[in-house]
Amino acid sequence: MSQQVDTQGNKRKFNKLYAMQLATIFLGFIVFGISENIKGPAIPRIQFDFNLDEKQLGTLLSLNALGYLIACSFTAILVRKWGIKAVSIISFASMILSGVFIYVSHTYPLFASSYFFMYIGNGMLEIALAILGARIFVKNTGMMMNLSHFFYGLSSTVAPLLATGVMSLKVFGHELDWRGMYLVMLSLCLLPIIAALRSKFPGDDLAHEDRTSLKTLTRDPAIWLMVMILSFGVVSELAVGGWLVNFLEKAYTWDTVKASGLLSAFFLAFSLGRLLLGPLTDRIGFVLSLIVFSAFSAVCTFAAILGGERLAVLFAVSGAGIAMIYPTVMAFIAKRYPNGSDTAITFTVTLMGVGSVIGNYVIGWVIEGVKQMYGATTQLGLLRGLQAGYGFIGLCAVICAVSGIVLYVYLKRRQELI
Repeated sequence: MSQQVDTQGNKRKFNKLYAMQLATIFLGFIVFGISENIKGPAIPRIQFDFNLDEKQLGTLLSLNALGYLIACSFTAILVRKWGIKAVSIISFASMILSGVFIYVSHTYPLFASSYFFMYIGNGMLEIALAILGARIFVKNTGMMMNLSHFFYGLSSTVAPLLATGVMSLKVFGHELDWRGMYLVMLSLCLLPIIAALRSKFPGDDLAHEDRTSLKTLTRDPAIWLMVMILSFGVVSELAVGGWLVNFLEKAYTWDTVKASGLLSAFFLAFSLGRLLLGPLTDRIGFVLSLIVFSAFSAVCTFAAILGGERLAVLFAVSGAGIAMIYPTVMAFIAKRYPNGSDTAITFTVTLMGVGSVIGNYVIGWVIEGVKQMYGATTQLGLLRGLQAGYGFIGLCAVICAVSGIVLYVYLKRRQELI
């Protein structure tokens, strides 16, 4: 009888612990999505307040990529030294602190420094959340990884609306404006801190000699194929946000409202894909999922380009396929490198960050190059250039699928298919 009571007590304790772990990850992805996407409504006001030209504004926004890459260089080291719980709390706390710094910054150098500090915290947070997911989601890994990233997509969708609303709020007769908005929104990081403090996470007690080393990792062809899949997948994903509205307005003379509506539909398909299709990745396997979903995205993209305006809706539908790449790669890493997921994740996402920056530049070069071929100042030249640029986005999804096939053959020969 006492053994039964003890078992029930342990079960309740386990359920409470798992609930706190889930709360840390899900709330973490929500505040991560918010922190990355509240800048849209704030940028025009920041530009006006500090009298920034377009070049200075571009430099300010490029701090995102720089801060992220710097965070990649040291986050895994901190995880090994202090543990994932401490690093997670530090990354959340640094976001709150950056909100305070932004609130009190009334000179451009101080603001730029605070903004840069926020993006370092942002980069730490992305890696910490990926490592947490890899350690906690030992069952239904694909579904849970996709569900976590669904919360990121959901908060990313509502973040600009929330930011606009908060900026107009008045507290004690004073409008919060963009500085107060950053402070309020980044202070939401307190919620996952509370959840993390009430939890503990597996993997920190693993002996150093049992961990997979970077040297061992880089000798595995599978990790390099994952870098290929993730880099081209993320380029294909992020490029849509930057180029779809521009393409529809200039190629089909759509108005901004109509073009933005299709972009919103893309993000809706993107979020629903992660929510509804996540369980499929566990059933059919992670590698096969990567092939199927990236190929689906590529087919939709090329069909939309070739079909012209009447098939433009397929641009939005492609979001359901490309959405699956990032979380499924994380699920693969969690399964293949259980004792070195922190090293594998850091290595993969660092190279992905470099690749995605290069990829977005290539899209611009392709558009300009094809425009010159058909006549830089002609409507035909503009149309063909935009089609070629968007074709490159589809090509990135094709490269994902082809890399997935190579990975599938490699792992099947070795009987290591996941």
